[in-house]
Amino acid sequence: MIITLTPNTGVDYTLQISDFQLNQTIRAVDIAWGMGGKATDVSWTLGKLGVPTRALGFAAGSNGVRMEEMLRERGVETDFVWAEGETRLNIIVVTRDGQSTITSPSLKVSPEHVYELTARYQKALNGASCVVMGGSLPSGLPMEFYAEAITQAKKQNVPVIFDSSGPSLLAGVKSRPEVIKPNLTELGDLLGYAPASRSEIENAARKIHDEYGSNVIITLGPEGAVAVLKGASYFIHPMLIPVVSAAGAGDGVLAGMALAYLRKESFEYGLRHGFALAGAILKTLPTADFEVQDYQDLLSQIRIERL
Repeated sequence: MIITLTPNTGVDYTLQISDFQLNQTIRAVDIAWGMGGKATDVSWTLGKLGVPTRALGFAAGSNGVRMEEMLRERGVETDFVWAEGETRLNIIVVTRDGQSTITSPSLKVSPEHVYELTARYQKALNGASCVVMGGSLPSGLPMEFYAEAITQAKKQNVPVIFDSSGPSLLAGVKSRPEVIKPNLTELGDLLGYAPASRSEIENAARKIHDEYGSNVIITLGPEGAVAVLKGASYFIHPMLIPVVSAAGAGDGVLAGMALAYLRKESFEYGLRHGFALAGAILKTLPTADFEVQDYQDLLSQIRIERL
């Protein structure tokens, strides 16, 4: 069973418009609901493939109810601690020139909520193939949350796939998760500087790998990705596909790595399936959603070059 742990859950409502103009009525070309919280979106993505996952975290309000219903419709087992406030509603506006996200205030958790989630998480670790965790931290949650959750998993020999940013990423990586997936900005947060060339990015990823023991996948948007894994480094070539929305695509990579742990496959298997999922997600409007046929077609098209 794959476990996902999401402190700051969310749902995404995407509006596709032709153009944006202030002080005008804008009619959407298309709309879509998607899963907005990392790592519940990994559960939602894998649910479409019939892969069993259990989603843990905090949820609140009517948005939390909608989020849980969306997950359960895909066969995801949910075990949320219900907190105060409201699960985030993210509004994503997609135009022909790009996209922007407007996010609402997040839920609020108390020490009692944290205690309850910790107890449920420790129980869920029994027999888990891996844990995918990440995203931002809601109000009331200590910065050490991820570091402690990673340590708990490692005590039970459960590998952790971790994806966050800023101070929570810095705090969590010190507990040595098995896989991290920063983008170029998040890589700069870890290093204190921004590497520019592909060779500099590879060297930076190797430095992090050597320091923390984590397998490092650096996503570079339309420029592909660099992965420094135990025993080998890879460049994942960019995919030449039409992009409808980029929301949730990076989390497709997390889903692929989780599949590798579940199926006891290689890291290279995880990269291929992860980037095929990412490419399929790019082709759809809803966050973290995809067409299964697109994913299957892309599996043979992913180019992974050993460095």
